[in-house]
This record gives sequence, C-alpha cells and structure tokens, in this order.
Amino acid sequence: MRNACIPAWETVQAFIVGSTGTMVTTLLKTRSRLAFSRTALRSVSPRLLLAVKAAIAVGLAWVIAPLMPGVINDYPYYAPLGALLVMHSTLAVSAKFGLQILAGMVLGIVLAAGVLFLGPPNVFSISLVVAVAVLVGSIRWLGVPGTEYLPIAALFVLIVGGQDAEDYSIGYLVQMAVGVGVGLGVNLVIAPPLTINSAVQSFSRFRISLAKHLDDVGAALVESWPPEREDWANQTEVLSATAGEVRAAIHKADDSRKGNPRALRHRRNLSADFLDLAALENISFHIRDLTEILAGAVWGKPFPVDLPADLCPPLSEAMNSVAVVLMEWDSGSGDTAAIDDAGVALDALMSRVDDRPGSGADSVAATAAIAITLRRIVAAVRVRVEGPAG
Repeated sequence: MRNACIPAWETVQAFIVGSTGTMVTTLLKTRSRLAFSRTALRSVSPRLLLAVKAAIAVGLAWVIAPLMPGVINDYPYYAPLGALLVMHSTLAVSAKFGLQILAGMVLGIVLAAGVLFLGPPNVFSISLVVAVAVLVGSIRWLGVPGTEYLPIAALFVLIVGGQDAEDYSIGYLVQMAVGVGVGLGVNLVIAPPLTINSAVQSFSRFRISLAKHLDDVGAALVESWPPEREDWANQTEVLSATAGEVRAAIHKADDSRKGNPRALRHRRNLSADFLDLAALENISFHIRDLTEILAGAVWGKPFPVDLPADLCPPLSEAMNSVAVVLMEWDSGSGDTAAIDDAGVALDALMSRVDDRPGSGADSVAATAAIAITLRRIVAAVRVRVEGPAG
C-alpha cells in the first residue's frame, strides 16, 4: 500500500521546499533555452559552410579535369564526382573516405581486368564479377565507401568501358583521384571545420537536462499526491538519447582535430572531456534508477514501492541540492560549495530516516536507496571538479 506523501502537518515544510524548487526550475529553464538557442545557431553555420565548400570543390574539379593529358581528359565528369564524395564535415573523415574510395576502385578495376582477360563481358561474367567484388568488399580496411565503390568500379569498367576498358580505367581512376585531391585541398584551405565548441555545448545541454530532470522529480514529491505532472517519469529515454548524441559529438570533435591546422590555435584536452562523458553517463544511469523507484511509489510500476510520507520533503530538498550541483559543474566555476550543501542535505535526509520511530526496513528502503544514488551522483561530480582523491 503506497502512502500519501504530503500529510497536512507537512504543508508548511512542503511549501518552503516547493518554493526553493520553483526558483531552481526557473533558472534551469532559462539556461536550457539559452543552450538550445546557441546550439541551433551553430547547427546552421557548419552545414552552410560545407555546402559552399562542396560547390567550390566541384567547380574547381570541373575546371581542372580537361587539363589532364591524353585519354584522361576524355572523362572529365569523374573529377567533380570525386570532389563531391570526399566533402565531409571533418578533414580526417574526408581523407579517410577518399583513400577508401580510391582503394575500392583499384580493386574493382583489377577484378574487371581479370574478367576481360578471359573474354568480352557477358551476362555471366558481369554477374560473377559483381558477386566477387561484393565478397572482396568485406575487407575491413576498405570501410563503407571502399566496399560500395569496389563493385561499382568493376561494373563501370565492364559495361561503360567496353572495348576501351583500358583507357576508360585509367581516365576513370585518375579523374576520380584528381577530384579527391581537389576536395581535400578545398576542405583544408577553406576554414576546416573544428567541432570542439559544438561538443562543449552538447555537454552543457546534457548536464542541464540531467539537472532539470532531478529538479522536476524533486518538485513532484511536494506537489499534490499522486503528482499531477508525469513528464519526469517519461524522460529516461530522452536522457539515453541525449547521452548518445553527446558521445557522438565528442568523437566528432576528436576527429575534427586530426590533421586540422586550426587545432593548433584551439587546443583543448579532449581526454578530460571523455572522462566527463563517462561521469555523465554514470550519472544518467543513476538518475534513471531513482526515477524508476519513484515511479514505483506513484504508480506501482515497474514495481511497487513504499515511500514514507514524512520523508518526501527532505528527499525533495536533497534532489534540488543535487540538481544545483550539476548546474554549478556546468558553469565551470570549480566552486565546491554546492557539493558541500548537497552533502548537508543528504545527511539531513539520512538523519530523518534514522530518527523515524518503529520504522521497518521496507518503509525506509526506497528512501535510503535514493539517498545512496544521490550520493553517487555527487561523488561523480566531485571527482570531475576536484580531481581523484589521493
């Protein structure tokens, strides 16, 4: 049987805690909107820059392609294609894709040459070379681009090259290489994208989301029971998705530094960011855990939980204090006052648990479990703010 969490004699205390939570919520919403606005502005600019660079690279490749000697200039249309295929958001990915595409093309041309050595192409030989190319494409170092272009190159040499397969192969490969070179050159010279700032904004957005979630859960504990708002119980999947986005952003930022001259002027210790990411993922797991416990107290799902009525206000206050810890961590001030305040709030919560007369283990187990989870969150933040002890 679940207990109501706000009896009449707790009304005044609940009002005080609720007022504190309201102030925290207002601050969190303001910071969340600002973080979202900055992220939206930055998401447009890189895409526009990439579009401009792709247009320039394709145009340059088309101008350069007819200048190639001999039969190579008979196939100028492959140079713009090569430039377009290697135009990616980071220089490292562009170079990797370019090399993998060219490697796949070379293998495809070799396979097609083997078939042509046996005789002119026919339905059987074309089907066979494509099948073999797909199998050979399973080589890991070819990557996705090389795997895709290996059978395409083989097929083009057999069908498009035909009787002029040798000249076609040379023109096809060289013009694609010209395009790849032009694309890499443009991507290097014209403002190579460095996505470190985007990764930093992703971290900030994630920390604020976690803090807001804790604050929402804390506010729900001192509202009418059962809580009128159910949004806090449905945010676990959103938090998991956000964690994945942050991980992708930090890996992209790491890739954007490789071979990028701008990284020499914008240095950042990404190893520390990876440690922050690990801490945030652990914190997200802990928050999902305590959310399940509280959902069990409200709706009995995924399992029924008994939450004592008189422990809800101090529990709410402890959650609000931990939300402030996450906000202070996001500010980067390095101040540990919020961490200390959270420790005091958690000590007060556990004192209330210990002082409850005649309490059975089941009646305080949920509160104790949540308190331990909150301590783990604070400990994780403390390590990142102060550094490991000893």
